Amino acid sequence: MFRVNRHDLRFPPVDRASPEGLLAVGGDLCPERLLVAYRQGIFPWYNDDQPILWWSPDPRAVLFPDKLHVSRSLKRSLRPEVFTVTLDTGFRTIMEQCAGPRPQYPEGGTWITRDMLDAYTRLHELGYAHSVETWQDGRLVGGLYGVAIGGAFFAESMFTRVDDASKVALVRLVTQLHAWNFRLIDCQQFSSHVSRFGAEEVPRTDFIKHLTAALKVPHRRGKWTFETV
Repeated sequence: MFRVNRHDLRFPPVDRASPEGLLAVGGDLCPERLLVAYRQGIFPWYNDDQPILWWSPDPRAVLFPDKLHVSRSLKRSLRPEVFTVTLDTGFRTIMEQCAGPRPQYPEGGTWITRDMLDAYTRLHELGYAHSVETWQDGRLVGGLYGVAIGGAFFAESMFTRVDDASKVALVRLVTQLHAWNFRLIDCQQFSSHVSRFGAEEVPRTDFIKHLTAALKVPHRRGKWTFETV
């Protein structure tokens, strides 16, 4: 297993990952390393009692913005009188909500460690990480966060307190990303949940090709706000 040197930002080629997608271990979560990793299709995912683990799974779950699928029932929840959706108004709060106890993870999402909270908040301050917030009657009821580089958005986690709240956040985000000429949303691992929105599994070699093209899109750095309805 490749061990990441804290003084070296390099990673091994992604085709050296294990069958499960584990590529490397160690290093740190400094912004420079995280950006190098994402640009190569690599992301950190580990528990509090583990060293930093770096992954590049094969196949990869990808949602292409122009292939977004929205169910008839979800379209009703997208009406403006149901939810209000904002961008980048509470990044760290969204991460904390994603890390906190949820029905499917009653003990909390331990992969969002304190170090990850700090590291991604720093990426947000640098203009690379973004959050989507869903509100109902002035109360935060759902949202998601991820990393954006060029025309690629790397979705990390989401949470919901009200039915459809996180789904609405995702649809509003994908619609806006499409308008901004984003080429792909990386969903990392395939699941029935992301498949409902049109996500598909692609071989890692194809994912890297799509990612390479997406990274050529001019980067939209800084705080985001919605420009589409």
